[in-house]
Amino acid sequence: MTERSVYASQPKQRPITVPKLHHATFMTLDVDAMVRWYELVCGLQPVYYAEHAAWLTNDEANHRIALLRLPGLQAPVDKPHTAGLHHTAFEYATFDQWLDNYARLRDHGILPAIALHHGMTMSLYYMDPDGNGVEIQVDAWEDWTVSKEWMWASQEFAEDQLGPQFDPEKLLAARAAGDDFQTIQRDTYAGKYPTDTPRTDPALPDVWPGRLAAEPGLRDGVPGVPDVEGGVITFENYEN
Repeated sequence: MTERSVYASQPKQRPITVPKLHHATFMTLDVDAMVRWYELVCGLQPVYYAEHAAWLTNDEANHRIALLRLPGLQAPVDKPHTAGLHHTAFEYATFDQWLDNYARLRDHGILPAIALHHGMTMSLYYMDPDGNGVEIQVDAWEDWTVSKEWMWASQEFAEDQLGPQFDPEKLLAARAAGDDFQTIQRDTYAGKYPTDTPRTDPALPDVWPGRLAAEPGLRDGVPGVPDVEGGVITFENYEN
């Protein structure tokens, strides 16, 4: 007897029309610092910007990142080793755009905490002011269909989901020497451009000890409690 599909005996597994990922929301102690960073790094600009919240976008959506400075919020403790969101990711359409952005951010003093060739993407991981990971990537195969198939079928990814660390400066040099993207990405995955300072801890670094030392007032967190009037929560009347 032919085995029947799971759909023949079980309720429908998912809706026919599936939702798309729209935005991520972060709790923050400093809305201004986060707005400045995301504008510089990812081109996100606020659609609505208030003292205790901001909604930012870099495309046609009304927002892609939301920032909330809520009453009672405290600084995290050992953020890299607690459960929660590891990072959000942004993708460039071309290798040149991606690598040019690395150089632009480097010139602003913003460097990735780690650079990884995952096999399906080449990825630079940055830390925002609150210690959230932000991945800036480019598809290694220049085609989502191809990279998805590689990720699903390749023995390489089955054995190593992180991939080799690399030095973006060496990629800039290879491009300047005339190598094209596919040559560079294959050489990078083969380990030709290793970093001189590899990370041994897969967790992203913790920015908070240094930030609290520089800004001791953040240890107090956000004072106050939200006002609730007629079932509507507002944040207008708590101490700044």
